[in-house]
Amino acid sequence: MPAPILPSRRLRIPDQQQIIPFRKHVVREERCYSWGMAVNVYSTSMTSGENLSRHDMLAWVNDSLQLNYTKTEQLCTGAAYCQFMDMLFPGCILLKRVKFQAKLEHESIQNFKVLQAAFKKMGVDKIIPVERLIKGKFQDNFEFVQWFKKLFDANYDGKEYDPLLARQGQDMAPAPNPGDHGLIKPKKPIGTAVPQRTSPTGPKTIQAPVRLQNTAPPMRKNPPIIRNGGHDMDSQVVELNQQLMELKLTVDGLEKERDFYFSKLRDIELVCQESDSENVGVLSKIIDILYATEEGFAPPDDEEKDELQPEDQDEY
Repeated sequence: MPAPILPSRRLRIPDQQQIIPFRKHVVREERCYSWGMAVNVYSTSMTSGENLSRHDMLAWVNDSLQLNYTKTEQLCTGAAYCQFMDMLFPGCILLKRVKFQAKLEHESIQNFKVLQAAFKKMGVDKIIPVERLIKGKFQDNFEFVQWFKKLFDANYDGKEYDPLLARQGQDMAPAPNPGDHGLIKPKKPIGTAVPQRTSPTGPKTIQAPVRLQNTAPPMRKNPPIIRNGGHDMDSQVVELNQQLMELKLTVDGLEKERDFYFSKLRDIELVCQESDSENVGVLSKIIDILYATEEGFAPPDDEEKDELQPEDQDEY
């Protein structure tokens, strides 16, 4: 009488090159089918020819997750990869922790942290190059999605999946352009404020410059920020106020430093004028140096000198 077959989590069967809808672990000449851990894949020169083109890869992402991505660089937020992991291994990742509307760098970093935790949980042997991916460069993101496509093909069992229902109908926000990061974004509307302000004024720009030049430049650049939304506007106003305060402190420091050295030079001038005639030659040279000016510079009148001379000097 044959011995009974004991239940086991793994069943080894000969490899007959048949497609079976289970996750496969390649072990020598046999395939070990298991439920729970991921199949690891590695990109080599032997598999490089199997990669899809950028257009086919983007079409696969859009069709699988019902997205409208137009560029591979938009994968830099990491949200799509998180949902792919939910498709492959349901329950390995909490989609409510994924920021599908990620627009800032720290939000993308958070998504990749969630993805890396899912990799660790499912035994995926891959360190995510977060610092390179979040920059939004095509080559880095294309190489990563090529590897991920191999991981997907090796682990997908063909089950149905509703991506919109899984992410509760949220649309993934388009990723920022390459090079746009958290601190740089508020400065973009400022740079574009000049053409946006001058174009609607049209013929009035001839008479307006005199009055516009008397206003502070940051005040002219604030209005376009309103289009970014209330939250972005508040953060940008705070940043501009901080920059303005730093500039004021810098100007105050430079003025004090100017007055300090002017006072020193004034003392030297008085010493030279009140000294005896023993070292006339040396003193005259010092006075010449003090009174020397650059070409095209007109020295101030005596009245202006008195106005420029500070009454109280701060010592350094």
